[in-house]
Amino acid sequence: MKSIEVPSFIKGLIFDCDGTLVDSMPLHMKAWEFAVVQSGAVWDYEFFFSKKGMPGKDIIELYNQYFPKKLSFEDAVKVKQEYFSTHRKDFQPIRPVVNIVLRYKDKLPMAVASGGTLENVKIQLQSLGIYSFFKAIVTADDNVEPKPSPNIFLEAAKQIDILPEYCQVFEDGDLGLEAAKKAGMIATDVRPFL
Repeated sequence: MKSIEVPSFIKGLIFDCDGTLVDSMPLHMKAWEFAVVQSGAVWDYEFFFSKKGMPGKDIIELYNQYFPKKLSFEDAVKVKQEYFSTHRKDFQPIRPVVNIVLRYKDKLPMAVASGGTLENVKIQLQSLGIYSFFKAIVTADDNVEPKPSPNIFLEAAKQIDILPEYCQVFEDGDLGLEAAKKAGMIATDVRPFL
């Protein structure tokens, strides 16, 4: 298996969470499906999968524009979150990316920048035993524009006190890669290493 390179000039590492550090997308999809079906609405896998990396509120707003049965944001997210939390044993590390965290944990400051909620990110990182390795965690709960805006990555860089041009971002989503490039950071697509 190829390993992911970190150039020698890099001074800070920023990671997406879902699908980058943690193989949690299958569980997210099951949790969304459970919430949607329980509310009596239409489940559409492709719709939800294409929105990965977006905050739940934005996903529900888009869903309500395209599907006849409207979802309540509060109810859908509550049911999804409960399902997600109770199935935390299903989380698996994405080994090539987690290996970078383990290799640089005492060498470079690291952050997580995720479109997920802080609660979900924390659950995942704690389940893998890597939560304490990150100096900063920026999520959908913070007051930053979501990806593809660069703001979530710029905020993460600010919190670890590293200039954007010295940061490397690890992402599995097109919106996140676009956001990292807009932020002036090295954008590393982890998908070829999975």
